[in-house]
Amino acid sequence: MEVLQARSNGGVTKVVRRLTLAVICSLPVIVVAQAPAPGATPVQGGEPIRVSVDRVNAGVIVTDAQGQFVEGLRREQFHVFDNGAEQPITAFSAIEEPAQVLLLIEAGPAVYLLESGHIRAAESLLRGLSAGDRVAIVKYAEAPEAVLDFTADKDAAANALGELRFNLGFGSLNLSSSLSTALDWLSRMQGKRTIVLLSSGIDTSSSAAWENILQRLRVSDVGLLAISLTGGLRVAESPSKKKTPPQKPSATAQQFDQADETLRQLTGATGGRAYFPKSAADFNAVYAQIAQLVRHEYSLAFAPPDRDASVHSIDVRVDSAPGALAYRIDHRRAYVAPAPEQQ
Repeated sequence: MEVLQARSNGGVTKVVRRLTLAVICSLPVIVVAQAPAPGATPVQGGEPIRVSVDRVNAGVIVTDAQGQFVEGLRREQFHVFDNGAEQPITAFSAIEEPAQVLLLIEAGPAVYLLESGHIRAAESLLRGLSAGDRVAIVKYAEAPEAVLDFTADKDAAANALGELRFNLGFGSLNLSSSLSTALDWLSRMQGKRTIVLLSSGIDTSSSAAWENILQRLRVSDVGLLAISLTGGLRVAESPSKKKTPPQKPSATAQQFDQADETLRQLTGATGGRAYFPKSAADFNAVYAQIAQLVRHEYSLAFAPPDRDASVHSIDVRVDSAPGALAYRIDHRRAYVAPAPEQQ
């Protein structure tokens, strides 16, 4: 595996994968090959969003220790920080509005080796969504390809998942560049937008594409949730009564770890989550939780304190109820401040 070193804004070295996992390359591999459904077109959106430069919006998801959305929180419990300095909240509401969910599915060997069972388990997500929520399905390998445009018809979405077919062959898995294209599509849409990524975490995109997508995700208001597809590919350690000296992790184990870290970094850039289910029951539980998260959130806004055209970090904190465990807070991580006004 070729490894490129890339340094983040904070100086932390990140590893970017250029070739696929050796364990997958050593097995029969195939990619999804499916003719677009009749009438299927590239994912469409409305007119570009016009965002006021004097207002920064942030959707905030608050969950408890069981992963359940916390309802009934008040405005005074929220605190928002811009580059570490607390800012007055100028608007606040607890909203539940129709979600726009783009399912971005890796069309690579992991899908075949799992016999697509974990992909079709995504029907649990469809069942958990509300009637007004819209879903689009996109597959990617070398580049993203629309399978189903946004629709509120969950039966049509389930049929599209069930009709995925596989042929022999293998190509690139350009995860970073495919995510960037998905962001381009979603930028033309209004409302709450979330990418649900089903992926092994393998990325053959260039290091420049990797750095670009991390930066774009940080300042985007599109959420990203990722589900790893490699759980069923990992060989569990057999129990043994004899204790053996610890051994150096195998190359395969290290590659799986690197793929997992890719998903953590991508989702972390948006304040999203990465899941690593191992069984069918795990996948069903994850999809059910995601169905809840993509719909419920608190919406708050604040005025940018500086007009310097630079990237500002966002941090949101929430006061928990007396005696309750600390909440988990998910929100966008940054925004680009407006440019200075011309004199």
